[in-house]
Amino acid sequence: MDFIGAKLAVFLGDKVLVILRDDKPDIPFPGYWDLPGGGRENNETPAQCALRETEEEVGLKLEEIDLLWSRSYEAEGKRSWFFVTRLPAKMERDIRFGDEGQRWALMDAETFCAHPKAVPNFKSRLLDYLGEKSVDLWE
Repeated sequence: MDFIGAKLAVFLGDKVLVILRDDKPDIPFPGYWDLPGGGRENNETPAQCALRETEEEVGLKLEEIDLLWSRSYEAEGKRSWFFVTRLPAKMERDIRFGDEGQRWALMDAETFCAHPKAVPNFKSRLLDYLGEKSVDLWE
C-alpha cells in the first residue's frame, strides 16, 4: 500500500523535539504541539519523506542510518509512517527553525504524551515506541 506522509520523533538527549503548529483555523490541530514531518512528495520513500520534512522544518540534516525505529500505521485506508531517532543533546545548536509553525521546544516524551495540546495520533505512536523500548531494556 502507498503512503501519504511520515513523522519523525527526534530525541536530543532525553528530550523530544516538538513544534508548535501555526494557529490557523484552516489546518488540522491549530496551536497543537507536533513532531517534524509531513506529506509525501513525488516518489519518496517513507524515510526520505521524514528526513526531508525534518530538514525543512528544523534544519537537521539526517540520514537513513540515523533512524532507529519505524512503524507504519493505517487509518481510513491511508498509510503513514512514524520514525524515531536519538541524537546527542548538543545537536540542539544545529536547529534552524523553518517557516512552518510558531516555535520549537524540547519536551520530555512523557510530558508530550500527556499534553492536552499535543497531536493525539503522534502521542499514541510515540507511546508505542516507548513501550517497545522499555520491553527491550528488560530482555
